[in-house]
Amino acid sequence: MRVTAGVVLLALALTGCAQPVRIDPPRPQGAAAEGCRALGNVLPQRLDGAERAEATPRSPYTAVWGEAEIALRCGVPRPAAMKPTDTVSEFNGVAWFADPAKPLLFTAIGREAYVEVTISREHTPGDVLVELAGPITKAIPD
Repeated sequence: MRVTAGVVLLALALTGCAQPVRIDPPRPQGAAAEGCRALGNVLPQRLDGAERAEATPRSPYTAVWGEAEIALRCGVPRPAAMKPTDTVSEFNGVAWFADPAKPLLFTAIGREAYVEVTISREHTPGDVLVELAGPITKAIPD
C-alpha cells in the first residue's frame, strides 16, 4: 500500500499536462470489481473544477482529474494503517479514512470496494470527497 500510494504521489508531483498520468491499477475481484467498473461509468468529467484526464495504463479501476491533481483507484486493499478504533469522516453517506502518515490520501471504507483518492494541495479534500460521494453510493453498495 505504501509503495502504491508513493507511486500515485510521485505521479501527481511529476506529471505534466500533456502526458497521461501513470497510476498502478488495483486488481479487485468479484463484487468489488463489479462495483468499481460501475463507478468508472458514473464518475464526473469535472471534479472540484478539474477536467478528467488520461491515465496510463488504461483501466476501469483508475481515474485522474486535472494535471494529475486528483487520482482515484478503486478496489484497493483495506488501508494497512486503519485501526478498528480510528475515527473516520463521513460525507454524504460515504465514510472516509484519512491516513495520518499520508495527509493527501483518503480511502472510502465500509463498502464492497475500497476507493482510494489522492488529492493535491491545490484542492480542498472535503470538496472533492463530497463530489465523489454521489457516484460512490450509486455504484458501490455498502
